[in-house]
Amino acid sequence: MPTPVFVPVGSQATVKALTPDDLKALGITVVMANTYHLYLRPGIEVIEEGGGLHRFMAWPGALMTDSGGYQIFSLARLRRLNDQGVTFRSHIDGSQHLITPELAIQFQESLGADIIMVLDECPPHTETLKGVEEATERTHRWAERCLEAKTRRDQALFAIVQGGLFPELRRKSARFLSALGFSGYAIGGLSLGEPGALTNDMVTEVVALLPEGKPRHLMGVGSPEDIVAGVSRGIDIFDSALPTQVARKGALFTRQGRFNIRNSGYRRKEGPFDPDCGCYTCRNFSAAYLHHLFRSQELLAYRLATIHNLYFMTDLMRMIREAILSGSFSSFRDDFLAHYRPTDDEVRRAQRERWLSAQSRKGTGRE
Repeated sequence: MPTPVFVPVGSQATVKALTPDDLKALGITVVMANTYHLYLRPGIEVIEEGGGLHRFMAWPGALMTDSGGYQIFSLARLRRLNDQGVTFRSHIDGSQHLITPELAIQFQESLGADIIMVLDECPPHTETLKGVEEATERTHRWAERCLEAKTRRDQALFAIVQGGLFPELRRKSARFLSALGFSGYAIGGLSLGEPGALTNDMVTEVVALLPEGKPRHLMGVGSPEDIVAGVSRGIDIFDSALPTQVARKGALFTRQGRFNIRNSGYRRKEGPFDPDCGCYTCRNFSAAYLHHLFRSQELLAYRLATIHNLYFMTDLMRMIREAILSGSFSSFRDDFLAHYRPTDDEVRRAQRERWLSAQSRKGTGRE
């Protein structure tokens, strides 16, 4: 897969509203599924009996799986943590389960993804220094156990750097995990409600200490302006459910920012939502039609909006790669950020906290 790359999240072995053929047509090369969700439903053994995750979901491209560490964070009401692992109650039926670092690796090896993740502890951005320090140390111990438990040579295992919003802990985590020789390095525990400037500061602290020549993955970051900023700091891989989540609410990306097709101003707009976009949605349907679908709560609305947002993301990554190869990324970045109107930081934080609260109540995490 060419990098920098954006990875859409398909937690339950599906990117909502789209087929694998849709994803291929959009230029998607890699999808992320979630071990926690697939463990609970349909069950790891069901997927293994079905020939592995690639075959089960009929996806011929690359696959990543998240170990479930993020779900541990979002399941605050339903879980207990200790050094052994995490004991939690299913958000589906209330049954009790234990996931250890060894089981997290076993499950992901059975699923057969190409890139798998260590089990980590992701503390909230409001956690105290002592609490983050304890979570980071536990993440390091679990990373060592994951590395020791790994048996398949055809899968790349990524470590996850933690440390909250404390620069010294971030540096300590990056140094410790870099010394263990993982295939790649993810940066977790960010974009959880903290100001964007703090996110960027933590990324800068970490990237400088990660091994050169190994991929760097910024987890849970999917807004266009944050991706451009992340690439400028040396990030190769981004995963997020944001583009697909907001699409289902009618929020569509353009080079000028994010706009909501549900707004009344689109009711009579005869042309495409974005005249500069080449996606299937904008080539075939008017903004007025999309507005009508959302107002009428027609299922096609979610599909067409998701196609648009993922096309935007893959096209953005294509332009970024071309700019890097031509030596013009700095000017591309400056031009993009000069014209893109990001969502207000306070609004983003409030939206994120409402979403996290809802996910915690439901116990679903991510998408």
